[in-house]
Amino acid sequence: MSLDELPPIVRRLAQEHPEVWAAFNQLGEATAAAGPLDAKTQRLIKLALAIGGSLEGGAHAHVRQGVADGITPDELRHVALLAVTTLGWPTAARAYTWIDDELTRGE
Repeated sequence: MSLDELPPIVRRLAQEHPEVWAAFNQLGEATAAAGPLDAKTQRLIKLALAIGGSLEGGAHAHVRQGVADGITPDELRHVALLAVTTLGWPTAARAYTWIDDELTRGE
């Protein structure tokens, strides 16, 4: 992901502290490589973690990245649906909204 695609505050922090940004990216690469999960599964799990943590910005980012990586809208929405039994209807509905925000952007 290029800096231009980041939210303004993240872009600013990355530009003001490139060494921290580089270390953050290296950590992400290391954690991704540390286990057996494929990239698609990792992206869906990261979306689920963002939903469970009520991290709207993170959920939006993982949906955008998932779409760019070829994950289908149905697969992304399924993550929100799976939240019903663990996190409850309100959280699942909120997640569904976040996902649809990204999927319908520009329509």
